[in-house]
Amino acid sequence: MTQMTQDEIISNTKTVIQGLEALRMEHHNLISGISATGDNEKHHIMKKNIESIELGLGEAQVMMALASHLQNIEAEKQKLKTQVRRLYQENAWLRDELANTQQKFQTSEQTVAQLEEEKNHLLFMASMKKIEDENQEQEENSEKLRADPVVELFPEEDHDERNMSPTPPSHFANQTSGYEIPARLRTLHNLVIQYASQGRYEVAVPLCKQALEDLEKTSGHDHPDVATMLNILALVYRDQNKYKEAANLLNDALTIREKTLGEKHPAVAATLNNLAVLYGKRGKYKDAEPLCKRALEIREKVLGRDHPDVAKQLNNLALLCQNQGKYDEVEKYYQRALEIYETKLGPDDPNVAKTKNNLASCYLKQGKYAEAEVLYKQVLTRAHEKEFGAIDSKNKPIWQVSLILVRMFSWSLESLLC
Repeated sequence: MTQMTQDEIISNTKTVIQGLEALRMEHHNLISGISATGDNEKHHIMKKNIESIELGLGEAQVMMALASHLQNIEAEKQKLKTQVRRLYQENAWLRDELANTQQKFQTSEQTVAQLEEEKNHLLFMASMKKIEDENQEQEENSEKLRADPVVELFPEEDHDERNMSPTPPSHFANQTSGYEIPARLRTLHNLVIQYASQGRYEVAVPLCKQALEDLEKTSGHDHPDVATMLNILALVYRDQNKYKEAANLLNDALTIREKTLGEKHPAVAATLNNLAVLYGKRGKYKDAEPLCKRALEIREKVLGRDHPDVAKQLNNLALLCQNQGKYDEVEKYYQRALEIYETKLGPDDPNVAKTKNNLASCYLKQGKYAEAEVLYKQVLTRAHEKEFGAIDSKNKPIWQVSLILVRMFSWSLESLLC
């Protein structure tokens, strides 16, 4: 038999229903006649036939109801398909409108950036004559200009497992830098810092490139000032997630500083640390670790093993090791950094609490909940004393509440590890 369509099945079912109803009426008429004759056997047979006919009618009606339901479903399906097509068309139109709007917005931004750059260039040219007459003021501010401006441009980042703090190089400003930003580039240099700190990279990058070009023309490529500007531009690129460009610039700056200032100069340590930060952001912890260790070695030699900047470098190194699961080294670096901070800056310095928190976090990741609990209690107790005064029977520390939370957290971790 050939496969019938749904319409053919419905039509045939209707025909069968009509035939069965006619057959049922005929049987009822026959039963009436048989009842008059009193033939019980034929009456019983006819009754069974009527039951079979009614069963067939019921099944046919179920098929009709099912066919009707399927038709309704199909109609709803077609309706939904129509709505989907309409929504798809509307979505395509909205995408086109959004693309056009974005294109117009980008064009406007480029126009504004170009106008801003032209304006700043004119201001720079107008200030050239004035700067030439400020020799005396420049001598007074020379120590400030010798500082690597990374700190102003990029303040310390919040603690994160992937982000380390870029090194503020102001601590070596007075240590044999031997160069300063030329007077003719001072305005342009400050504009780069200002725009980068505001996130206006479309203006900061061209200005920084202009400063680099002028420096290379007047002083040559292998000059410490060129390395400083390369550092600034690299960190601008890093902040835009242009890691490849940033790495190339930092490596160039590192080569220049090693060549001109020596491999053990603090400026070299700053560049090494910035490279390590860059690699850390990209998840290249194994590549970043030796750079960070070399920066630590330089700072220990120049500043001393117990200098706060050495502790900051230790924190960066601990973060790199933590991301590699080297928890023994992490503990060693954090403990040493903590000792330096407490000795040199005092127990109330924010770096003490931050380092204790980092070390406690390391303990938690290793399941050393008791050690973590001790550190959290110390941090919370110190914070309580600062805010509410000395602890006594009437002034209980807030870590009692926090301790409950730590234990609950520990129990939850244990249940997850089971």
